[in-house]
Amino acid sequence: MEYSENGSQIGAVMTFVPAIGESDFRKLRLLGAGYVDKTDFIGQVLSDLSPVLLFPRPRRFGKTINLSSLAYFLRKTDENLTPLFEGLKVSRDAAAMAHFQKYPTIFITFKDVKATTFDKVLEGIGTRVAELYREHQYLLDDAGLGRSMTMRLEKVLQGAPSQRDLEDSLWVLSTALYEHHKTRVVILIDEYDTPIQSGYVNGYFDDVVLFFRNFLSAALKDNSALYKGVLTGILRVAKENMFSGLNNIVVHSLVSNEYATSFGFTEDEVASIVPVDRLAEVRAWYNGYVFGGQVIYNPWSILNYIKKGTLEPYWVNTSSNDLIEHLATKQGLGLSALSAALLNGETIHVLIDDNIVLRDIDRQRDALWNFLLFSGYLKLAKLTLREGRYRGDLAIPNKEIYLVYENMFGNWLHQAAAGNALVDELVQALINGNAPKVQKLFESLLLSAMSFQDPAGRQPEKLYHGFILGLLVHLESTYEVRSNRESGYGRADVLMRPKIPGQPGIVMELKVLHRGDTPEEALAEAAEQIRERQYAAELRNAGVHIVHEYTLLFDGKQAWVRRVEAQ
Repeated sequence: MEYSENGSQIGAVMTFVPAIGESDFRKLRLLGAGYVDKTDFIGQVLSDLSPVLLFPRPRRFGKTINLSSLAYFLRKTDENLTPLFEGLKVSRDAAAMAHFQKYPTIFITFKDVKATTFDKVLEGIGTRVAELYREHQYLLDDAGLGRSMTMRLEKVLQGAPSQRDLEDSLWVLSTALYEHHKTRVVILIDEYDTPIQSGYVNGYFDDVVLFFRNFLSAALKDNSALYKGVLTGILRVAKENMFSGLNNIVVHSLVSNEYATSFGFTEDEVASIVPVDRLAEVRAWYNGYVFGGQVIYNPWSILNYIKKGTLEPYWVNTSSNDLIEHLATKQGLGLSALSAALLNGETIHVLIDDNIVLRDIDRQRDALWNFLLFSGYLKLAKLTLREGRYRGDLAIPNKEIYLVYENMFGNWLHQAAAGNALVDELVQALINGNAPKVQKLFESLLLSAMSFQDPAGRQPEKLYHGFILGLLVHLESTYEVRSNRESGYGRADVLMRPKIPGQPGIVMELKVLHRGDTPEEALAEAAEQIRERQYAAELRNAGVHIVHEYTLLFDGKQAWVRRVEAQ
């Protein structure tokens, strides 16, 4: 049954029954589970003249199931796999069907290979490679392979490969398969960058990058046994020398028009499995992504929503956001004008570069925003090409991802300040109209928070603006927090409109103390601005009877706060 957020039944029995977490195409089809047909991806890959393709997409957007379907379609085996594809798009593609079950196929996934040390991650890679070799253990019976090749296969199967053996493992296996079957080989590598990201977080980045450079080059560069190679991952990390010399690889990132609808669900696909009366709220929670100009839904969240019938943050709860929270804290995103714009539902304009340089993420702001984009935490609202460079307008895609930022700022405040209790005390002081206490609490927060980012800069007002929005982001259930919205005759810096009748509204005008001004002069000027421009008009017109108007003045880690009294 389908249920509303409070648990009441609102719909009929769903005919589309998803198999949550099942990424093996064969098992999914044999279960008779609901499947959104993406097999036209197979025909696209086969008609693509590029010998090696890389598809970077956010996690849980269908990369593994797509690669799995491609593996079963192409795999040369005595078993007739035709029933798996009956009724699907690829079965009606004559050009694709000419390749059905024609190629020895290597399919390996690294999606769960992560560890705190390089030795442990090598051990995990070795386990995956050994499993792969066992699938093709019949090769040991082929006397035509020669003793040298047989010994290399046996060494991996016996669990004693060196690092060099692992680096050459896909090349060795593909060569053996080619010699045995006399047919070129398909190599499919899923989530190739998971161990690389683990290396970045845990301090063995250089070692793991060197490993994968050798591993991928051996398998995909100048390999005469190779027919087609396909890789998936979250990031393209070409500038780390990952694909050094691999000039035969073509990347189709989420800014590419090709394969735009191959990963994630389109509007029509969601409409075919979600009741029409629920589409609007589902769209607000899980829509918002744009791949190659096409609107895309998060498939993991859609499938979980169909199974449970409730609007929850399914995708964001499937893995840790530690790396993002670490970077946000290190770069002081809670004190960022760009963060303020995102939290206010606006877009930010940045240079788009799908060559993610992990080394630069914690040093260069554009690298961080690109990381958030390609990892699924921002959407590309608009893309423009000017003088050979892409620029994009980025935004928070939907309610589910907004919760990530809300939690991120909560964690950031816990680390950077005195914890959420202090923030709650600040909010209560604002609501009570207690300006002296608001000032004292702001100074306490700033004393710690400003250690993460120097407030000096070209737009310090926006820096403090972002800080305040970060403090208030958790109030979504009780207050509508607006930033720089039209109100009265001007734009209030921050406006808090209560969602609970009888609660006071709050208006804040932010200023930074400039050289030559005294605090009292600056505060008086800000108060006059609030009165003249009638910033509280929107709140009073909405029936809010009590409105506290504040002027906030900042200078480094020092703050002054005054209530604006009516005249």
